[in-house]
Amino acid sequence: MACPPAALLLLPLLLLAPAPARATDPYAFFDWDVSYITRSPLGVPQKVIAVNKEFPGPVVNVTTNYNVAVNVLNSLDEPLLITWDGIQQRKNCWQDGVLGTNCPIPPGWNWTFNFQVKDQIGSFFYFPPLSMQRAAGGFGGITVNNRAVISVPFDTPDGDIRLFIGDWYKKNHTDLRKMLDDGKELGMPDGVLMNGKGPYRYNDSLVPAGIEYETIDVEPGKTYRFRVHNVGVSTSLNLRIQGHNMAMVETEGSYTMKQNFTNLDIHVGQSYSFLVTMDQNASSDYYIVASPRFVNESLWTRVTGVAILHYSNSKGNASGPLPDPPNDEYDKSFSMNQARSIRMNVTTGAARPNPQGSFHYGQINVTQVYKLRNMPPVTINGKKRTTLNGISYSPPATPLRLADLYEKKEVYTLDFPMMPSDGPPVIGSSVINSTYKNFMEIVFQNNDTKVQTYHIDGYAFWVVGMDYGEWTDSSRGTYNKWDGVSRCTTQVFPGAWTAVLLSLDSPGFWNVRTENLDTWYLGQETYIRVVDPDGGYNVTESVLPDNALFCGLLKEKQKAQKPHGSSSSSAFPAVRQSRYLLAVLVSLVMLSVVGH
Repeated sequence: MACPPAALLLLPLLLLAPAPARATDPYAFFDWDVSYITRSPLGVPQKVIAVNKEFPGPVVNVTTNYNVAVNVLNSLDEPLLITWDGIQQRKNCWQDGVLGTNCPIPPGWNWTFNFQVKDQIGSFFYFPPLSMQRAAGGFGGITVNNRAVISVPFDTPDGDIRLFIGDWYKKNHTDLRKMLDDGKELGMPDGVLMNGKGPYRYNDSLVPAGIEYETIDVEPGKTYRFRVHNVGVSTSLNLRIQGHNMAMVETEGSYTMKQNFTNLDIHVGQSYSFLVTMDQNASSDYYIVASPRFVNESLWTRVTGVAILHYSNSKGNASGPLPDPPNDEYDKSFSMNQARSIRMNVTTGAARPNPQGSFHYGQINVTQVYKLRNMPPVTINGKKRTTLNGISYSPPATPLRLADLYEKKEVYTLDFPMMPSDGPPVIGSSVINSTYKNFMEIVFQNNDTKVQTYHIDGYAFWVVGMDYGEWTDSSRGTYNKWDGVSRCTTQVFPGAWTAVLLSLDSPGFWNVRTENLDTWYLGQETYIRVVDPDGGYNVTESVLPDNALFCGLLKEKQKAQKPHGSSSSSAFPAVRQSRYLLAVLVSLVMLSVVGH
């Protein structure tokens, strides 16, 4: 079968950097220029971060076991990394794109990420993790499809639709950052975007004229897979599609038991797949709504995202009131019960976690227990900070994994407490110390007044329990030890706890963080250091990539790169022109081979 032309144009990147994979696994190559563009999603011109001038950015559409190479050109005016939310980077934390494993790409430089989507399927997204940059954009979708030999537990949809939802501020991310540095709250966002666009004018007094909104075109009678991601700053959102059921089938790499929702709470950093059948009449268009949760709704009325679902035979515009959100006055546990109802489809044959050769995660002995407690922001050394177990994380100038490799001492400490401390909060670079093939229990205890979502890079974990109150040992009696959903991002409600189990089968340093950008920026994160006691460098863990960047205590190892970002030179620099010329030649050769 002939390769797609776009893939052929990028084949020569294979010659530029090695990838930790078998030669028989396919390759996908992407060339990205990350730069600022001007957009007015809420009617006010502002600087947003785009990938190849797209906001949101292009989708990385690959299949299980594909090798992926993404050449990132940083045309911003500040350092940049891209992290791949939910991609497990098997034994290869060098490609994770966070400060514990990677030096940032300086302005005007490029760097190529090389990784394999090993034994994964599902819906994920990428984004820039540094310095509140996600609040300005830079995000895009990742789709990892099943291999053809593995069946999907539902009929093939008629189309695939990507939907990014998230709260949005009219202030630039640099202004938001300064507010946090000055000890201020970010306050109520100015709106909710859907695919980078503002709300449809469903109400003339709440939505000004001239706002560009998202329209999703569909055909009557067909079923579409909606892949939805909350990429916002800090607001939980309730998603609903007027008059339509949303059949959940997957979340962050796990096929779920199929169940219908008329609405679902999607918290910051979370991803879901729904099947939506166009089974309504087309007397008019339909609203797609994403509205804030756990806020004073009367004050937040204008902070609502509205897109349009447009049947090809629609007879008119959507009108009337928006579909109602859940009413928590009558059911305080509505959202938590929704979350508890999401279960893994344990009968499907798709790629899914298999710790220590057993799908029965509830029967594996736990070797380490960590209870991570967050509190409302505190003042440390005159600065407003957030903490986990009393420690506010401060990223060292030298990435943790590089410091280990080159035996640089005192970059970080291995004294992260297993249980919350009542001592005075401190700022530090303390990480969790663990061992390859440990089976860890982590309890996230949220003693703040806002919903937090927690993410662990490099792993899918089982969400085995959640409840209000303080977690104790006896709380384990409520755990789901059979079909708890496996995912990479879980919500923790205020005044509540969420417990997860994970099998540490991938050596390296792996980021544990809140996905809420404000509390993350102020220090609510740490890392898990997973070490193979038998060594295993180049056996259980990939070696340092040839193109590694160096900084901090290792900056003398870094060779200079002449800045060539599109913001400081031509939009298509010579190095990229030559790459594409070479690609065309290789493509012609490949086509010739295929033709014979």
